[in-house]
Amino acid sequence: MRLLAVLISAVLLCCQGAQAQVRTYDQMIAAGELKVAVYKDFAPYSFEDAGQPRGVDVDLAQALATALGVKLKLIWAPAGEKLDDDLRDYIWRASQLHDQQLADLMMRVPYDRDYSQKRNELGELENDHVVMFGPYQNEQWQVAYDRRRLDSVGSVAVFEQHPIGVEVDSVPSFYLTSVFNGMLAAKTHHYPGVPQAFAAMKAGEVDAVMAMRGEVDWQVHEAHDPQVALAQNAYPNMGKQRWEIGMAVHESNRQLSYALEEALEAMIREGSVQAIYARYGLQYEVPEMYQ
Repeated sequence: MRLLAVLISAVLLCCQGAQAQVRTYDQMIAAGELKVAVYKDFAPYSFEDAGQPRGVDVDLAQALATALGVKLKLIWAPAGEKLDDDLRDYIWRASQLHDQQLADLMMRVPYDRDYSQKRNELGELENDHVVMFGPYQNEQWQVAYDRRRLDSVGSVAVFEQHPIGVEVDSVPSFYLTSVFNGMLAAKTHHYPGVPQAFAAMKAGEVDAVMAMRGEVDWQVHEAHDPQVALAQNAYPNMGKQRWEIGMAVHESNRQLSYALEEALEAMIREGSVQAIYARYGLQYEVPEMYQ
């Protein structure tokens, strides 16, 4: 029992230590630095090019830090198995794997009421330590195809005859292998990531690729191939096909979220955010909140 008590005390002290690293808005301003978590190796949103950080989320984080009058410090976040894990590790209870370093802000978090109000089996909010705010992008699923081998994509039914590439374990993977009682499964080819799927389309292994619109736009932009086109088809029986992307801070740091939201709105209305997206060849739609 004494050993158990010591172990419990040690765990509590570790948790307190991690929680203590959540900085207030005043502490962040005094330090002159905004720590922002962005996903690692996730082009076109956040990635390194010749050792330099690039991407929509990187550029937007820099613009927000500048608006607050502080420097930007990036925290590169390898994606976890679930978003809940990422929010825990970077916003409210730092992981030992990350040297207990917490971010003030995390980019690319779904701005979704159902997700933010999600409860566990005990009826408790799963993300009650986090405030999700500031939608800055509309995202959706998108198909790109090679017109040399496929005239058009009127519907996903064409992929019963034409091979299509998807990222393994992705929503498009599960969708295409299950829709229409699995009729498209045989022609659905899996790759480690979206870049590899596009490389396979260039090599003639598949005639199309399905992924998030931002990733597809980036690959089309980088390909500089006029024969690669974007489809306008719908996705029957898919469920949620469009969603908004925003940001997250610790629930005790609402002052920071208010300041960032004010800066973001000004940037969206003056066209600065759209210009960032255009820099990477991405389509941009103003989120509903700012329309």
